[in-house]
Amino acid sequence: MQPIGYILRSFPRLSQTFVLGEILALEERGVPLRIFAATNPREPVVQPQVAAVRAPVRYLDQASRDELRAAHLRVARRSPGRYAAARAYVRQRADLDTGYTAASRFACFDQAVALTDHLQRSGGVGHLHAHFAHDPTLVALLVHRLTGIPFSFTAHARDLFQIPRHVLVERVAAATAVVTCCGANLDYLDEVLPPELRAKVRLIHHGVNLDGFRPADEPAPAADARGPLILSVGRLVEKKGFPDLLRAAARLKQSGRRFRLAIYGDGPLRPELERLAAELGLGDELELPGERPQRDLLPAFQAAQIFALTPFVTEDGDRDGVPNVLVEAMACGLPAVSTAVAGIPELVRHGENGLLCAARDVEAIAAMLARLLDDEQERRRMGEAARRTVVEHFDVRAAARTLAELFEQTTSVAPGHMRAA
Repeated sequence: MQPIGYILRSFPRLSQTFVLGEILALEERGVPLRIFAATNPREPVVQPQVAAVRAPVRYLDQASRDELRAAHLRVARRSPGRYAAARAYVRQRADLDTGYTAASRFACFDQAVALTDHLQRSGGVGHLHAHFAHDPTLVALLVHRLTGIPFSFTAHARDLFQIPRHVLVERVAAATAVVTCCGANLDYLDEVLPPELRAKVRLIHHGVNLDGFRPADEPAPAADARGPLILSVGRLVEKKGFPDLLRAAARLKQSGRRFRLAIYGDGPLRPELERLAAELGLGDELELPGERPQRDLLPAFQAAQIFALTPFVTEDGDRDGVPNVLVEAMACGLPAVSTAVAGIPELVRHGENGLLCAARDVEAIAAMLARLLDDEQERRRMGEAARRTVVEHFDVRAAARTLAELFEQTTSVAPGHMRAA
Protein backbone atom coordinates (compact mmCIF):
# COMPACT_ATOMS: atom_id res chain seq x y z
CA MET A 1 0.00 0.00 0.00
CA GLN A 2 1.17 3.52 -0.78
CA PRO A 3 1.67 5.66 2.36
CA ILE A 4 -1.39 7.39 3.77
CA GLY A 5 -0.94 11.07 4.66
CA TYR A 6 -2.74 12.06 7.85
CA ILE A 7 -3.59 15.78 7.97
CA LEU A 8 -4.23 17.18 11.45
CA ARG A 9 -4.70 20.63 12.91
CA SER A 10 -2.14 19.91 15.62
CA PHE A 11 -0.19 16.91 16.88
CA PRO A 12 0.16 15.54 19.46
CA ARG A 13 -2.87 16.69 21.45
CA LEU A 14 -3.51 15.30 24.93
CA SER A 15 -7.27 15.56 24.45
CA GLN A 16 -7.25 13.74 21.09
CA THR A 17 -6.40 10.25 22.29
CA PHE A 18 -8.77 8.83 19.68
CA VAL A 19 -6.50 10.12 16.89
CA LEU A 20 -3.37 8.74 18.55
CA GLY A 21 -5.02 5.36 19.19
CA GLU A 22 -6.18 5.18 15.58
CA ILE A 23 -2.68 5.94 14.26
CA LEU A 24 -1.08 3.30 16.46
CA ALA A 25 -3.69 0.69 15.54
CA LEU A 26 -3.23 1.37 11.82
CA GLU A 27 0.53 1.05 12.17
CA GLU A 28 0.04 -2.20 14.06
CA ARG A 29 -1.80 -3.46 10.96
CA GLY A 30 1.16 -2.46 8.79
CA VAL A 31 -0.44 0.63 7.20
CA PRO A 32 2.36 3.10 6.33
CA LEU A 33 1.52 6.59 7.53
CA ARG A 34 2.96 10.08 7.26
CA ILE A 35 1.62 12.75 9.59
CA PHE A 36 1.21 16.37 8.51
CA ALA A 37 0.10 18.78 11.22
CA ALA A 38 -0.54 22.49 10.85
CA THR A 39 1.17 23.14 14.16
CA ASN A 40 2.84 21.60 17.19
CA PRO A 41 0.72 22.48 20.26
CA ARG A 42 3.71 22.01 22.59
CA GLU A 43 1.45 21.00 25.45
CA PRO A 44 3.13 20.47 28.82
CA VAL A 45 1.66 16.96 29.13
CA VAL A 46 2.13 14.47 26.29
CA GLN A 47 0.79 10.94 26.04
CA PRO A 48 3.70 8.47 26.41
CA GLN A 49 2.30 6.45 23.49
CA VAL A 50 3.34 9.26 21.14
CA ALA A 51 6.87 7.84 21.34
CA ALA A 52 5.58 4.60 19.78
CA VAL A 53 4.34 6.33 16.60
CA ARG A 54 6.59 5.30 13.72
CA ALA A 55 5.24 7.76 11.16
CA PRO A 56 7.33 10.86 10.50
CA VAL A 57 5.65 14.11 11.56
CA ARG A 58 5.98 17.29 9.53
CA TYR A 59 4.67 20.66 10.72
CA LEU A 60 3.31 22.90 8.01
CA ASP A 61 3.74 26.20 9.85
CA GLN A 62 7.51 26.06 10.21
CA ALA A 63 8.53 27.47 6.81
CA SER A 64 9.85 31.03 6.73
CA ARG A 65 8.23 33.58 4.44
CA ASP A 66 11.02 33.16 1.90
CA GLU A 67 10.74 29.37 2.04
CA LEU A 68 7.00 29.56 1.58
CA ARG A 69 7.36 31.93 -1.37
CA ALA A 70 9.78 29.49 -2.98
CA ALA A 71 7.34 26.62 -2.40
CA HIS A 72 4.58 28.58 -4.16
CA LEU A 73 6.89 29.16 -7.13
CA ARG A 74 7.88 25.49 -7.40
CA VAL A 75 4.28 24.24 -7.17
CA ALA A 76 3.10 26.84 -9.72
CA ARG A 77 5.84 25.91 -12.20
CA ARG A 78 5.17 22.19 -11.86
CA SER A 79 1.39 22.41 -12.38
CA PRO A 80 0.51 25.97 -13.50
CA GLY A 81 -3.09 25.16 -14.38
CA ARG A 82 -3.85 23.40 -11.11
CA TYR A 83 -2.09 26.09 -9.10
CA ALA A 84 -3.96 28.92 -10.82
CA ALA A 85 -7.32 27.19 -10.34
CA ALA A 86 -6.67 26.45 -6.64
CA ARG A 87 -5.47 29.99 -6.02
CA ALA A 88 -8.54 31.43 -7.74
CA TYR A 89 -10.80 29.14 -5.69
CA VAL A 90 -9.30 30.45 -2.44
CA ARG A 91 -9.40 34.11 -3.51
CA GLN A 92 -13.05 33.92 -4.58
CA ARG A 93 -14.44 31.93 -1.64
CA ALA A 94 -14.78 34.29 1.30
CA ASP A 95 -17.44 31.94 2.67
CA LEU A 96 -14.67 29.50 3.60
CA ASP A 97 -13.77 31.84 6.46
CA THR A 98 -17.27 31.67 7.97
CA GLY A 99 -18.39 29.24 10.61
CA TYR A 100 -15.89 27.26 12.67
CA THR A 101 -12.30 27.79 11.57
CA ALA A 102 -8.94 28.04 13.31
CA ALA A 103 -7.08 29.63 10.40
CA SER A 104 -8.01 31.74 7.39
CA ARG A 105 -8.50 30.20 3.97
CA PHE A 106 -5.28 31.87 2.84
CA ALA A 107 -3.35 30.27 5.71
CA CYS A 108 -4.84 26.90 4.72
CA PHE A 109 -3.75 27.51 1.13
CA ASP A 110 -0.20 28.20 2.32
CA GLN A 111 -0.28 24.94 4.29
CA ALA A 112 -1.57 23.06 1.26
CA VAL A 113 1.16 24.51 -0.95
CA ALA A 114 3.83 23.68 1.65
CA LEU A 115 2.53 20.10 1.84
CA THR A 116 2.29 19.77 -1.95
CA ASP A 117 5.83 21.04 -2.38
CA HIS A 118 7.09 18.62 0.25
CA LEU A 119 5.35 15.67 -1.43
CA GLN A 120 6.61 16.63 -4.87
CA ARG A 121 10.18 16.92 -3.64
CA SER A 122 10.43 14.06 -1.14
CA GLY A 123 7.91 11.44 -2.22
CA GLY A 124 4.17 11.24 -2.58
CA VAL A 125 1.37 9.44 -0.81
CA GLY A 126 -1.41 7.30 -2.19
CA HIS A 127 -4.15 8.97 -0.21
CA LEU A 128 -4.76 11.80 2.25
CA HIS A 129 -6.99 11.51 5.30
CA ALA A 130 -7.92 14.59 7.34
CA HIS A 131 -9.19 14.54 10.89
CA PHE A 132 -11.90 17.16 11.45
CA ALA A 133 -14.08 18.69 8.74
CA HIS A 134 -12.88 22.29 9.08
CA ASP A 135 -9.29 23.45 8.40
CA PRO A 136 -7.60 20.02 8.00
CA THR A 137 -10.16 18.98 5.40
CA LEU A 138 -9.80 22.29 3.57
CA VAL A 139 -6.04 21.67 3.40
CA ALA A 140 -6.68 18.15 2.07
CA LEU A 141 -9.14 19.51 -0.52
CA LEU A 142 -6.62 22.11 -1.69
CA VAL A 143 -3.82 19.53 -1.96
CA HIS A 144 -6.24 17.40 -3.98
CA ARG A 145 -6.86 20.35 -6.31
CA LEU A 146 -3.12 20.99 -6.62
CA THR A 147 -2.08 17.37 -7.22
CA GLY A 148 -5.04 15.08 -7.84
CA ILE A 149 -4.25 12.98 -4.76
CA PRO A 150 -7.57 11.62 -3.44
CA PHE A 151 -8.63 12.39 0.10
CA SER A 152 -11.12 11.40 2.76
CA PHE A 153 -11.91 12.91 6.13
CA THR A 154 -13.34 12.15 9.54
CA ALA A 155 -16.00 14.53 10.87
CA HIS A 156 -16.33 14.60 14.63
CA ALA A 157 -18.49 17.19 16.41
CA ARG A 158 -18.09 20.96 16.38
CA ASP A 159 -16.15 20.78 13.13
CA LEU A 160 -19.15 19.06 11.51
CA PHE A 161 -21.99 21.16 12.87
CA GLN A 162 -20.37 24.59 12.77
CA ILE A 163 -19.13 24.83 9.20
CA PRO A 164 -21.61 26.12 6.58
CA ARG A 165 -23.77 23.37 5.17
CA HIS A 166 -22.95 24.16 1.55
CA VAL A 167 -19.23 23.99 2.38
CA LEU A 168 -19.73 20.59 4.00
CA VAL A 169 -21.59 19.31 0.93
CA GLU A 170 -18.79 20.55 -1.32
CA ARG A 171 -16.13 18.78 0.74
CA VAL A 172 -18.06 15.52 0.81
CA ALA A 173 -18.54 15.71 -2.96
CA ALA A 174 -14.78 16.07 -3.49
CA ALA A 175 -13.80 13.33 -1.03
CA THR A 176 -13.61 9.62 -1.76
CA ALA A 177 -15.20 8.80 1.60
CA VAL A 178 -16.30 10.45 4.82
CA VAL A 179 -16.01 8.83 8.23
CA THR A 180 -17.94 9.87 11.29
CA CYS A 181 -17.92 8.56 14.83
CA CYS A 182 -21.57 8.36 15.90
CA GLY A 183 -25.07 7.85 14.58
CA ALA A 184 -26.15 11.36 15.55
CA ASN A 185 -23.55 12.73 13.14
CA LEU A 186 -24.71 10.25 10.52
CA ASP A 187 -28.28 11.54 10.88
CA TYR A 188 -27.07 15.12 10.43
CA LEU A 189 -25.10 14.20 7.33
CA ASP A 190 -28.14 12.40 5.90
CA GLU A 191 -30.13 15.59 6.49
CA VAL A 192 -27.55 17.87 4.86
CA LEU A 193 -26.27 15.78 1.96
CA PRO A 194 -28.12 15.09 -1.29
CA PRO A 195 -29.00 11.42 -1.80
CA GLU A 196 -26.19 10.76 -4.27
CA LEU A 197 -23.53 11.68 -1.68
CA ARG A 198 -24.87 9.78 1.32
CA ALA A 199 -23.30 6.51 0.24
CA LYS A 200 -19.85 8.05 0.81
CA VAL A 201 -20.41 8.28 4.57
CA ARG A 202 -19.20 5.51 6.86
CA LEU A 203 -19.93 5.17 10.56
CA ILE A 204 -16.84 3.95 12.42
CA HIS A 205 -16.88 4.31 16.20
CA HIS A 206 -13.68 5.44 17.87
CA GLY A 207 -12.24 2.56 19.79
CA VAL A 208 -9.86 2.03 22.65
CA ASN A 209 -7.02 -0.39 23.22
CA LEU A 210 -8.74 -3.15 25.16
CA ASP A 211 -5.42 -4.45 26.44
CA GLY A 212 -4.55 -1.06 27.91
CA PHE A 213 -7.97 -0.16 29.28
CA ARG A 214 -9.30 -3.02 31.37
CA PRO A 215 -10.68 -3.63 34.84
CA ALA A 216 -8.20 -4.10 37.64
CA ASP A 217 -7.07 -7.67 38.30
CA GLU A 218 -8.71 -7.33 41.70
CA PRO A 219 -12.06 -5.49 41.91
CA ALA A 220 -11.82 -2.01 43.40
CA PRO A 221 -13.03 -1.84 46.99
CA ALA A 222 -16.57 -0.59 47.35
CA ALA A 223 -15.32 2.61 49.00
CA ASP A 224 -12.74 3.98 51.33
CA ALA A 225 -13.51 5.83 54.57
CA ARG A 226 -14.61 8.92 52.61
CA GLY A 227 -17.07 7.02 50.44
CA PRO A 228 -17.17 5.73 46.83
CA LEU A 229 -15.12 7.54 44.20
CA ILE A 230 -17.00 9.29 41.39
CA LEU A 231 -14.54 9.98 38.59
CA SER A 232 -14.77 12.41 35.67
CA VAL A 233 -12.24 13.36 33.00
CA GLY A 234 -12.28 16.05 30.35
CA ARG A 235 -11.15 19.46 29.23
CA LEU A 236 -12.55 22.09 31.57
CA VAL A 237 -14.64 23.81 28.91
CA GLU A 238 -18.29 24.80 28.73
CA LYS A 239 -19.68 21.91 26.68
CA LYS A 240 -18.49 19.31 29.23
CA GLY A 241 -21.07 20.49 31.77
CA PHE A 242 -18.87 20.26 34.87
CA PRO A 243 -20.81 22.97 36.78
CA ASP A 244 -23.90 20.76 36.49
CA LEU A 245 -21.93 17.85 37.89
CA LEU A 246 -20.76 19.96 40.84
CA ARG A 247 -24.31 21.12 41.58
CA ALA A 248 -25.48 17.49 41.48
CA ALA A 249 -22.67 16.57 43.89
CA ALA A 250 -23.81 19.32 46.25
CA ARG A 251 -27.26 17.75 46.32
CA LEU A 252 -25.69 14.39 47.15
CA LYS A 253 -23.86 15.97 50.05
CA GLN A 254 -27.03 17.65 51.29
CA SER A 255 -28.73 14.25 51.28
CA GLY A 256 -26.08 12.95 53.68
CA ARG A 257 -24.32 10.62 51.25
CA ARG A 258 -20.58 10.14 51.50
CA PHE A 259 -18.52 10.18 48.30
CA ARG A 260 -15.46 11.62 46.61
CA LEU A 261 -15.53 13.41 43.25
CA ALA A 262 -12.32 13.68 41.22
CA ILE A 263 -12.34 15.66 37.96
CA TYR A 264 -9.16 15.22 35.91
CA GLY A 265 -8.42 17.81 33.27
CA ASP A 266 -7.54 21.44 32.74
CA GLY A 267 -8.88 24.37 30.80
CA PRO A 268 -10.36 27.86 30.98
CA LEU A 269 -13.23 26.82 33.25
CA ARG A 270 -10.97 25.81 36.15
CA PRO A 271 -11.23 29.12 38.14
CA GLU A 272 -15.01 29.05 37.78
CA LEU A 273 -15.19 25.46 39.00
CA GLU A 274 -13.00 26.26 42.00
CA ARG A 275 -15.23 29.20 42.93
CA LEU A 276 -18.39 27.15 42.47
CA ALA A 277 -17.03 24.27 44.57
CA ALA A 278 -16.29 26.70 47.40
CA GLU A 279 -19.78 28.20 47.17
CA LEU A 280 -21.34 24.73 47.24
CA GLY A 281 -19.27 23.57 50.19
CA LEU A 282 -17.55 20.74 48.30
CA GLY A 283 -14.08 21.38 49.71
CA ASP A 284 -13.79 17.96 51.33
CA GLU A 285 -15.39 15.98 48.52
CA LEU A 286 -13.87 17.49 45.36
CA GLU A 287 -10.42 16.98 43.85
CA LEU A 288 -9.17 18.75 40.71
CA PRO A 289 -5.87 16.99 40.02
CA GLY A 290 -5.32 18.64 36.61
CA GLU A 291 -4.59 16.97 33.29
CA ARG A 292 -2.84 13.62 33.15
CA PRO A 293 -1.66 11.23 30.42
CA GLN A 294 -3.59 8.00 29.94
CA ARG A 295 -1.09 5.88 31.88
CA ASP A 296 -1.80 7.99 34.98
CA LEU A 297 -5.55 7.88 34.44
CA LEU A 298 -5.74 4.08 34.25
CA PRO A 299 -5.23 3.60 38.03
CA ALA A 300 -7.91 6.23 38.65
CA PHE A 301 -10.35 4.39 36.36
CA GLN A 302 -9.59 1.13 38.11
CA ALA A 303 -9.98 2.63 41.59
CA ALA A 304 -13.28 4.41 40.93
CA GLN A 305 -16.78 3.07 41.44
CA ILE A 306 -18.69 5.41 39.08
CA PHE A 307 -17.76 7.46 36.02
CA ALA A 308 -19.74 10.66 35.43
CA LEU A 309 -19.72 13.01 32.45
CA THR A 310 -22.56 15.49 31.88
CA PRO A 311 -22.02 17.38 28.60
CA PHE A 312 -24.53 19.49 26.70
CA VAL A 313 -24.83 21.37 23.40
CA THR A 314 -23.77 24.99 23.86
CA GLU A 315 -25.64 27.93 22.37
CA ASP A 316 -23.16 28.16 19.49
CA GLY A 317 -23.59 24.46 18.68
CA ASP A 318 -20.41 23.11 20.23
CA ARG A 319 -20.85 19.52 21.39
CA ASP A 320 -19.20 16.14 21.84
CA GLY A 321 -19.62 13.10 19.61
CA VAL A 322 -18.92 10.04 21.71
CA PRO A 323 -16.45 11.24 24.36
CA ASN A 324 -13.46 8.92 24.34
CA VAL A 325 -13.09 9.10 28.12
CA LEU A 326 -16.51 7.46 28.46
CA VAL A 327 -15.32 4.57 26.30
CA GLU A 328 -12.10 4.29 28.31
CA ALA A 329 -13.94 4.31 31.63
CA MET A 330 -16.46 1.69 30.51
CA ALA A 331 -13.65 -0.47 29.14
CA CYS A 332 -12.33 -0.47 32.72
CA GLY A 333 -15.66 -1.79 33.98
CA LEU A 334 -17.14 1.44 35.30
CA PRO A 335 -20.88 2.15 35.12
CA ALA A 336 -21.48 5.52 33.47
CA VAL A 337 -23.70 8.39 34.48
CA SER A 338 -24.13 10.77 31.57
CA THR A 339 -26.48 12.91 29.51
CA ALA A 340 -28.32 11.92 26.34
CA VAL A 341 -26.32 14.23 24.04
CA ALA A 342 -25.07 13.54 20.50
CA GLY A 343 -23.68 9.99 20.26
CA ILE A 344 -23.58 9.16 23.96
CA PRO A 345 -26.81 7.05 23.88
CA GLU A 346 -25.09 4.78 21.34
CA LEU A 347 -22.58 3.88 24.04
CA VAL A 348 -24.42 4.32 27.34
CA ARG A 349 -27.62 2.27 27.45
CA HIS A 350 -29.87 3.45 30.24
CA GLY A 351 -30.34 0.81 32.92
CA GLU A 352 -28.02 -1.66 31.19
CA ASN A 353 -24.46 -0.34 31.37
CA GLY A 354 -25.10 3.06 32.89
CA LEU A 355 -27.68 5.76 33.43
CA LEU A 356 -28.75 8.64 31.18
CA CYS A 357 -30.80 11.79 31.61
CA ALA A 358 -31.48 15.00 29.73
CA ALA A 359 -28.65 17.52 29.55
CA ARG A 360 -28.58 20.29 32.19
CA ASP A 361 -30.97 18.36 34.48
CA VAL A 362 -29.08 18.67 37.75
CA GLU A 363 -31.77 16.94 39.82
CA ALA A 364 -31.75 13.92 37.50
CA ILE A 365 -27.95 13.74 37.50
CA ALA A 366 -27.98 13.76 41.30
CA ALA A 367 -30.67 11.08 41.40
CA MET A 368 -28.72 8.80 39.05
CA LEU A 369 -25.53 9.20 41.06
CA ALA A 370 -27.46 8.51 44.27
CA ARG A 371 -28.93 5.36 42.75
CA LEU A 372 -25.48 3.94 42.03
CA LEU A 373 -23.93 5.18 45.26
CA ASP A 374 -26.61 3.32 47.18
CA ASP A 375 -26.40 0.01 45.31
CA GLU A 376 -23.03 -1.71 45.02
CA GLN A 377 -24.57 -4.74 43.28
CA GLU A 378 -26.08 -2.59 40.54
CA ARG A 379 -22.76 -0.80 40.09
CA ARG A 380 -21.04 -4.11 39.49
CA ARG A 381 -23.76 -5.40 37.16
CA MET A 382 -23.68 -2.26 35.02
CA GLY A 383 -19.88 -2.14 35.09
CA GLU A 384 -19.64 -5.66 33.68
CA ALA A 385 -22.13 -4.73 30.96
CA ALA A 386 -20.13 -1.58 30.22
CA ARG A 387 -17.00 -3.62 29.55
CA ARG A 388 -18.94 -5.99 27.25
CA THR A 389 -20.32 -3.05 25.25
CA VAL A 390 -16.87 -1.64 24.58
CA VAL A 391 -15.41 -5.05 23.69
CA GLU A 392 -18.21 -5.69 21.19
CA HIS A 393 -18.49 -2.25 19.59
CA PHE A 394 -15.56 0.04 20.45
CA ASP A 395 -12.39 -1.96 19.85
CA VAL A 396 -9.75 0.29 18.25
CA ARG A 397 -8.32 -2.67 16.30
CA ALA A 398 -11.68 -3.32 14.65
CA ALA A 399 -12.00 0.35 13.75
CA ALA A 400 -8.48 0.35 12.29
CA ARG A 401 -9.28 -2.71 10.19
CA THR A 402 -12.28 -0.96 8.64
CA LEU A 403 -10.27 2.21 7.99
CA ALA A 404 -7.43 0.25 6.43
CA GLU A 405 -9.88 -1.43 4.06
CA LEU A 406 -11.29 1.99 3.15
CA PHE A 407 -7.81 3.34 2.37
CA GLU A 408 -6.88 0.19 0.44
CA GLN A 409 -9.88 0.67 -1.86
CA THR A 410 -8.69 4.18 -2.69
CA THR A 411 -5.00 3.46 -3.20
CA SER A 412 -5.68 0.42 -5.40
CA VAL A 413 -7.38 2.45 -8.14
CA ALA A 414 -5.54 3.22 -11.35
CA PRO A 415 -3.02 5.99 -10.71
CA GLY A 416 -4.11 9.27 -12.26
CA HIS A 417 -2.25 11.58 -9.93
CA MET A 418 1.04 12.04 -8.16
CA ARG A 419 1.72 9.07 -5.88
CA ALA A 420 5.45 9.17 -5.56
CA ALA A 421 8.34 11.40 -6.45
